[in-house]
Amino acid sequence: MEKIDLQATVRKSVGNGPARVLRRSGQIPAILYGRGTEPVLLSVNTKDLEKILKKGNFGQFILNLVIQNGKKVTKPAMIKELQAHPLSGNLIHIDFYEIDMNRQIRVMVPVVIKGHSVGVEEGGMLNIVRRELEVFCLPGDIPESFEIDITGLAIGDSIHLADVPMGENVEVDTDVNYTVVTVLSPKVEEEVAVEEEEEVEGAEEGAEGEAAEAEAKPEEEK
Repeated sequence: MEKIDLQATVRKSVGNGPARVLRRSGQIPAILYGRGTEPVLLSVNTKDLEKILKKGNFGQFILNLVIQNGKKVTKPAMIKELQAHPLSGNLIHIDFYEIDMNRQIRVMVPVVIKGHSVGVEEGGMLNIVRRELEVFCLPGDIPESFEIDITGLAIGDSIHLADVPMGENVEVDTDVNYTVVTVLSPKVEEEVAVEEEEEVEGAEEGAEGEAAEAEAKPEEEK
């Protein structure tokens, strides 16, 4: 997998005030931590980070974090968490996790569906149960995606985790062979729709009953 360079600078100040100053200057406060290492406070350029995020699933990126602190130090890292402002949506903090390129890590890899199911053409509904699969592998072996061909899926057929080709260097927890993709029959779709409708009606009736009780209380108190 391609490594992406990202410049970072060590920061000395902490707290909300200095963090706001950083953001106004086009920087995002960050922290780098990892197994057996001391956390390092950093800041990264907002535009540089946004360019990287446009590439896709940030949970799969391997970064060459180029840290400026009098001299340049390069650390392999992944984005662990992004924090955004609840109203503006602007990024306000980022967590980097330093990785060992020779040690397996746990990552989520997206599922990509290919082909047209014969079951869907016959009236069934494609149900993608898992859009991401959790795998264990070395950082350099992280797959970009898992392609699943659904062409041969008839109504009632499913593809399970064990059916997905992983490659030699990628491992999964096979203790639970869960369903990844299935084609539901029209009858099942109708039953689900009826159940959802009944749930809505039950909720509406319950709400009406509560409203009636609330209106009756003042009269009972009199």
